[in-house]
Amino acid sequence: MSYYFSKTIEMPFSDAISHVTKGLAAKGFGVLTTIDVSATMKAKLGVEFPPYTILGACNPHLARRALEVEDKIGTMLPCNVIVREAAPGKVEVAAVDPVASMSAIKNPQLSEVAAGVRELLADIVRQL
Repeated sequence: MSYYFSKTIEMPFSDAISHVTKGLAAKGFGVLTTIDVSATMKAKLGVEFPPYTILGACNPHLARRALEVEDKIGTMLPCNVIVREAAPGKVEVAAVDPVASMSAIKNPQLSEVAAGVRELLADIVRQL
């Protein structure tokens, strides 16, 4: 089982961030965190790194359901979606597969929530 869904799209990197954020919003996800990996690598290590951003996406209704059935699941939230420049004008978008990441937790109710999130994230990536 793969631990992510991905798709490569053709557009400038900054446009891709906006495009992905809108795709997430259309399925009820907000972006709680934005981590500019490239800027962090430059600031902390002094190295150049290709454009790479991690978006911490959360669907509040599904997050609430997950927290109600497994109170420590917050250690695995939010769902990460990466946007990285694969080549000039080509951007790879990858989203975590929550079923894969939460498979170690033996809770059927959580598995049901994770499957719903998986369906939404896979659909978002497919529709980009």
